[in-house]
Amino acid sequence: EMRMSRVIRAGIVVAAGLLVLGGVLYLFRLEIALELASVAADRQYQVGPTQEIGWSGGADPMGRSPADRPPNVVLILADDLGWNDLTFGGGGVANGSVPTPNIDSIAAEGATFTNGYAANATCAPSRAALMSGRYGTRFGFEFTPTPPGMMQLAGLANSTQAQTRLRQSVRHEDAAEIPFEEMGMPASEITLAELLGAQGYHTAHIGKWHLGRSKGMAPHDQGFDESLLMTSGLYLPEDHPDVVNSKQDFDSIDQFLWAAMRFAAQYNGGPVFEPGGYLTDWYTEQAVQVIDANRDRPFFLYLAHWAPHTPLQATREDYEALSHIENHRERVYAAMIRSLDRGVGQVLRALERNGLDENTLVLFTSDNGGAGYIGLPDVNRPFRGWKITLFEGGIHVPYFAKWPARISPGTKVDAPVHHFDMYATAASAAGAPLPDDRKIDGVDLLPHITGEAKGQPHRALFWRSGASRSALVDGWKLNTSDPPGRSWLFDLEADPTEQRDLSAERPDKLAELMTAMDSHDAEQAPSAWPSRAMMPVNIDRDRSRPDAPDDEYIYWSN
Repeated sequence: EMRMSRVIRAGIVVAAGLLVLGGVLYLFRLEIALELASVAADRQYQVGPTQEIGWSGGADPMGRSPADRPPNVVLILADDLGWNDLTFGGGGVANGSVPTPNIDSIAAEGATFTNGYAANATCAPSRAALMSGRYGTRFGFEFTPTPPGMMQLAGLANSTQAQTRLRQSVRHEDAAEIPFEEMGMPASEITLAELLGAQGYHTAHIGKWHLGRSKGMAPHDQGFDESLLMTSGLYLPEDHPDVVNSKQDFDSIDQFLWAAMRFAAQYNGGPVFEPGGYLTDWYTEQAVQVIDANRDRPFFLYLAHWAPHTPLQATREDYEALSHIENHRERVYAAMIRSLDRGVGQVLRALERNGLDENTLVLFTSDNGGAGYIGLPDVNRPFRGWKITLFEGGIHVPYFAKWPARISPGTKVDAPVHHFDMYATAASAAGAPLPDDRKIDGVDLLPHITGEAKGQPHRALFWRSGASRSALVDGWKLNTSDPPGRSWLFDLEADPTEQRDLSAERPDKLAELMTAMDSHDAEQAPSAWPSRAMMPVNIDRDRSRPDAPDDEYIYWSN
């Protein structure tokens, strides 16, 4: 009887201990998950010491004289750049106190597309359109590829946040697992690099890719002679003495990136190594070297910056130069914009120094609008919405083209244009015929810049990411989200910032755009990989602020 009593007491103690342990594990479940993500990243990235890149150079393979060579093409892509991050239109970070004269100069000395649109409100589908000249949904590129564990960890972080969240994400637990490296643009697509390479161009990629890394989808397999790939996305190691960090504890994406990202790069699929400096500055240095090495032959340089995407990291020098900005997060972000603009200036000056600026087509845009999850409410002012919404704040982006030999300074084009138009425009400038075995959605914008073309490049444009869809037809814009089963209709000519929903007042126009959107969707392919979740996004409040009961929101599939 005494032995039974001891066994019972021991069982109670063990049970109590397990309950306490379970409670502790539950209480610190996010911290444990983040630590596991960090350990997994250490195993994935075996980062070697910094390597010098010996960019190749040479003469024009077709033996053309400088006067007879087609223009060089430089495509500069920012990541998550907000409409209000640049000062070209009277805006700018911190009430315009952080000027962006170099990026602005592309617009001032060339053409500004006042209604330039990203192909999507998240990064990778936009890049697919830029590189293919087509809607990514034509070949199943609908959702942004996410690394293993990201969606699960983001959902866990959301559930533990202190801010009031009135709407929860919807996880698709039965979605089939596909390796991150296999989520990408099929090798069967004809990239801009392949198109220009066939015209005798040397092709170089620097920075982010996000269009697949295996099965022939890596940049050096998709037409780029040389590729310096952003393998992972820290700008500098977190504890580097020259870096200033800003972490957003209210944002689940930010928490994942800090845990899972490393300071790493690769050249043409070789060993992973540590970049040679702060990422934005280092990419700029490498781009200048590409220009210097290729001054004697036509080249296509795709400079795909990571800035100003999170994690928010700035050089100490840039941070200290902006002491007038009191908010630490805004100051770090502004310092990142300062670095990005400085780098663009260095690229432009490299073209000038080599006597190439007159006959180089420089294209500049962002993959989507500024993110609400960085906690800066004015990032897309005056537009409504953020990255991860199809409201104007998510897809209305800076869109500039400069080519002194063909484009007059100060040109403005008000017609809506799309990322895939850059593909067709660059191809036209290079004298490269567009593929004729598939539907190319892009339009050559040069005749519209010079005034030779009549009418608009596009009567209608469309966007889709699972639960969220949008159509822009003859100046009317329809946004839909299901869930929550909601439609918004706007007359953009009268209401460019989408303040007045006319869906109830104009059922005829609503039906017209819905029909156009459904017809377009019927032409598209199913997604090549499933959506892992649908997440609610508050249209009008940035992530740092709690939801209110009457807020409007959409759901975004990814």
